[in-house]
Amino acid sequence: MPTFADHQVEFWIFAFMFGLVTVMGFWAARWRRPDNIHTLEEWGLGGRAFGNWVTFFLLSGDVYTAYTFVAVPTLVFGVGASGFFPMPFLVIVYPMLFVVLARFWSVCHVHGFVTPAEFVRARFGSRTLALGVAVTGILATMPYIALQLIGIEAVFKVMGLPEGWPLTAAFIVLALYTFNSGLRAPALISIVKDSLVLWTVLAAFLIVASHSGGWETVFRVAETKYATSESTTDGLLLASSSQLNYVTLAIGSAVALFLYPHTLTGVLASRNRATLRRNLSVLPLYTLTLGVLMLVGFAAILSDIQPIGGDRNTVVPLWFDANFPDWSAGLAFAAIGVGAMVPAAIMSIAAANLFTRDIYKEFIRPQATPAEETLVSKITSLAMKFGAVICILMLNTQFAIDLQLIGGVFVMQTLPAVAIGLFTAWLHRWALVAGIIGGLTTGLVMLYQIPQRGADGNIVREHFGGSAWPLSNVGFDTRSTIYVGVVALAANLVVAALATPLLRALGVPDGRDRTREHDYVADEGDPTLRRMTELIDGETAHEQASQSLFTPTGGGRHTL
Repeated sequence: MPTFADHQVEFWIFAFMFGLVTVMGFWAARWRRPDNIHTLEEWGLGGRAFGNWVTFFLLSGDVYTAYTFVAVPTLVFGVGASGFFPMPFLVIVYPMLFVVLARFWSVCHVHGFVTPAEFVRARFGSRTLALGVAVTGILATMPYIALQLIGIEAVFKVMGLPEGWPLTAAFIVLALYTFNSGLRAPALISIVKDSLVLWTVLAAFLIVASHSGGWETVFRVAETKYATSESTTDGLLLASSSQLNYVTLAIGSAVALFLYPHTLTGVLASRNRATLRRNLSVLPLYTLTLGVLMLVGFAAILSDIQPIGGDRNTVVPLWFDANFPDWSAGLAFAAIGVGAMVPAAIMSIAAANLFTRDIYKEFIRPQATPAEETLVSKITSLAMKFGAVICILMLNTQFAIDLQLIGGVFVMQTLPAVAIGLFTAWLHRWALVAGIIGGLTTGLVMLYQIPQRGADGNIVREHFGGSAWPLSNVGFDTRSTIYVGVVALAANLVVAALATPLLRALGVPDGRDRTREHDYVADEGDPTLRRMTELIDGETAHEQASQSLFTPTGGGRHTL
């Protein structure tokens, strides 16, 4: 069992880096921020004005989280090749991001939308559909925030710190500077985060390469371990029974990634379409760092790493502790800790924006001022973080991971309204509502049928034990499984597609589409694309076009 006395160097380096990012987080409130502007666009989107470098670091901090760098190598450690599904899904997702998110950026900047639910309300003319998208996004984001805590909690365990108060203290500090600085805090801190991650990846690669036998020995030892395992699904190569789940999980994860509210929040903060597309073209290179860290799961087998108290999330920090010099292990721990704080901040801001714009202002206080909106969003972001801390402290970690898997199934159901809605408004608003309900119902029923099994194969929990649904449940004589989210999304699409012509045949009216085709390709400099100071809550660009063309902008837009 690790003790704090044996990790003094690691702790003080971790504490120094934590202190540094804390100072940066509070200072970010003054970082190129216009004076006396207190709006949700400023606090929650950084003024919609991030340039190339800041956008790159923000999006990388948004997509590549601490959970990615801790839990995925841990999965590789446990099951081998099946744990590599993030590599193909990231290859799949970036072309989709390049096409879809540029249109989302344009229409949201023309109309001043802060959330995807606002876009859905304008596109399909349905408050009910927008509310469904908002609630689904919040529910899917909450467990994702909680999972960021898993990485930092694992680091604390390896350093011998007691459970409870260190994690709580760390996220109180995170909550305070996010409350103070908004999206500017994680945007600035992500620069430090990426520097630490790149250093950790380089150090891991060189240490394994310099080991006797290098990577060849790592793979040989891992192959021996999987060959002697009782499981039929692990190994250096995919087992036949795992292939369908691997493919559907990669596709489903790719779809879910660009629908998560925090991903869309990072996108809306970029200055123009060129900035966004340039960074989406470069970010796939960052996937190489993930690939190296995933191989740490195999290296941990060679080092005979034994998880602390059976918690496999400690495998990667333990490997760093065993193989890195003390000072370098401290930097690696800081990479995990800071890598948890950046996405947790963005996720809490994104969820808070959904609550403020699509629930509070739409249904509770329509007359809320921009300053009131900002205050409500700040308070909601605090609640999101503390709710996540309570989940981790009171619930079993494995249960939190199961919640994240359910969250992925949830957020995928917004694809017809959000992603398909960016290209066509053919689907009927009530058909989309029915599709979301059908998809969520299908997903929950399937998840309920999946038990959680321990390492010995015995059932630990009867229901909601994972996301791989056995095909044997419908009579197939096979051990193959399929990712629940893909099946639930298919049900959603079928319901929406069949219900649309039926509702129109019955004369059920469509909602009014407040967007125009040009809105989806507008860019910086376009007369319909108003600057931050010109955005007017509740009014669309084309409704104010004549006024915006003849009204001085004043003050200009700050770029970062």
